[in-house]
Amino acid sequence: MILRFFLSFCLLLPLSPALTAHAAEGIEVIQASLEATEEGYRLKSEFSFELTQTLEDALIRGVPLYFTTQVEVSRPRWYWFDEKAITASRSIRISYNVLTKQYRVSTDGSLHRNFVKWEDVMALLRRPSRWLIAENGALKRGEMYTVALRMALDTSQLPKPIQISIISGGDWQLSSEWSRFSFKAEGK
Repeated sequence: MILRFFLSFCLLLPLSPALTAHAAEGIEVIQASLEATEEGYRLKSEFSFELTQTLEDALIRGVPLYFTTQVEVSRPRWYWFDEKAITASRSIRISYNVLTKQYRVSTDGSLHRNFVKWEDVMALLRRPSRWLIAENGALKRGEMYTVALRMALDTSQLPKPIQISIISGGDWQLSSEWSRFSFKAEGK
């Protein structure tokens, strides 16, 4: 087992941020909206970003990448801290199978899809499907809420040798700022 970690560390050492010059631009939230449906409240979002060459190389060499989208819906209160009505997160895992030359995308460990083209994988990441974040009744009708949304590469789920090499930042740090918008709760 130690030998396997050592070999993966040696394989990915050239991918360390100190040896690469390409910097990450970051993730930008282009569009986000919350809508009330029969099932509950669904989040529709769109992001803009490109993976760095370091991340693409690591993916091709067998390192799965995890992207986590977080959403918080809160109601401002004048007399105390804001009330957190909804807190949800969704994780998307991307891996590459060298034998089949296919990318595998898993959403929250349950929904698996295979893609041949890298562009299709990036399209899914940039425009995820409408995500059910809460059931009906989670928000009070007629109240105004603040919705905060962000997406980031989850470096805590990378293999430990890579986590050690990315402490200095660089190409492995890919995230968006919190994007906020107002939403008036209307029930269906």
